[in-house]
Amino acid sequence: MSNFNIAIIGASGGIGSALTTLLAKNQSSTIYAFSRHSIHPEHDNVHWAAIDFNQEETISQAAELTARSGTLDLVIVATGILHDETTLPEKSLKNLSAENFQKSFLINTIGPALVAKHFTPKLHKNQHSVFAALSARVGSISDNQLGGWHAYRASKAALNMLIKTTSIEINRRQKKAIIVGLHPGTVDSKLSQPFQKNVPKEKLFTPEYSAKKLMAVIRDIKKEDSGKIFAWDGKEIPF
Repeated sequence: MSNFNIAIIGASGGIGSALTTLLAKNQSSTIYAFSRHSIHPEHDNVHWAAIDFNQEETISQAAELTARSGTLDLVIVATGILHDETTLPEKSLKNLSAENFQKSFLINTIGPALVAKHFTPKLHKNQHSVFAALSARVGSISDNQLGGWHAYRASKAALNMLIKTTSIEINRRQKKAIIVGLHPGTVDSKLSQPFQKNVPKEKLFTPEYSAKKLMAVIRDIKKEDSGKIFAWDGKEIPF
């Protein structure tokens, strides 16, 4: 991806960091890396700035920062939360809490929605460009056979609807822009660490491997794929 202007939101996370490093290897591209926690880029073409989903003005400011280099070719939202120090994914209805739902929807749905609000206008008007957000297979309603993980599943299903709806709206003003969701597989990161016991070794990916597979999917997607969700192997995931 030569001479590209790229924005990565969530650049301090496992996948976001791997994507930043991978894309920065092409020195002709400009990478804007955004996250709540500061990072120390190893490449001169990576520019970091803070972003906080609790403060929409930081999202707007981040989008304006990218505009200094012209229109954007690629935006990747690599944020996500499944658990933290005080919250675990629910095994049943009796474990539900408003706090868990609020956390999940802020990071997995509301944040990406606000990023889409401020960043999609910065995509090319008449040239191929991509807005991609990390979704999850467990956000598929039709593929749900196990139940559980109520807040996480619901927030990712809502994200999938956002991706579809955004793709319809964007097509009215930016005919060549593509909006997609991406499932990165089970990645060896803080998000998946407590749940890796039953994951086959060959299905537990390093962030670097997942980043390479996701970029291969992004390179191959076409305009007719806009609004869809794809797994790391390029296969479409049903809603």
